[in-house]
Amino acid sequence: MYDLDFSPPEGLTVSLWRSLLINMADRFAPERLPPLELTSKPVDVGILEGDLLQLPWYRTVFTNISDVVSPEMLPPLQLESRPVDIGELLGDELSHGWWNSLLQNLRDRLSPERPVPLQLTSHPIAAFGAESSLQILDWSSLLTGPKVFRPDPPQAPQTSGSFEQISAPSVPEAAPVDAVLLATRAQLVRDIGRSRFRRRIWITLAAAEAVFFLVAIFKMQ
Repeated sequence: MYDLDFSPPEGLTVSLWRSLLINMADRFAPERLPPLELTSKPVDVGILEGDLLQLPWYRTVFTNISDVVSPEMLPPLQLESRPVDIGELLGDELSHGWWNSLLQNLRDRLSPERPVPLQLTSHPIAAFGAESSLQILDWSSLLTGPKVFRPDPPQAPQTSGSFEQISAPSVPEAAPVDAVLLATRAQLVRDIGRSRFRRRIWITLAAAEAVFFLVAIFKMQ
């Protein structure tokens, strides 16, 4: 481990005149440094990318033909790491036919994979019926600790009045309705209905293709 030093460099604290004299001395009498000695072994990387782009077209044509006719025989790759089984790649999975995806979905629907139980280390939270509808949880259920119950605020004393004033119910004022919120809600409901309609169409088409595929198999036999 190295001690990180985030302090500014010493050159920032040098005065202007001293920095000017140091720069003039480096300009007229530079320091004679010993020649650089390389201890690493150079690696032959072949032709650089910039030099390859500057080659004329006929040289690249002949190079490509030679690579096709007599490609370079490279030594076998020596793997030192342990391979990890990640299952089927996404490109190979997408290249399968639609019937493979249909059979896979049916298998997952009829006999789903049983994953190992999840080991939870956090404290469980009461959902208050979140399995049926999404609701906002109370802060009292999220906070751990003793609950403090504050006393009720004092109520204003009731004033005496006539029978008409007492019996007349108070009509609450209607809350202002936001037009943008209503338009957004209507658009959301419309989009959900369209998505459900498209889902039914796709399910119907998939079922028809499955029936056609099964009938074609039986006819071929």
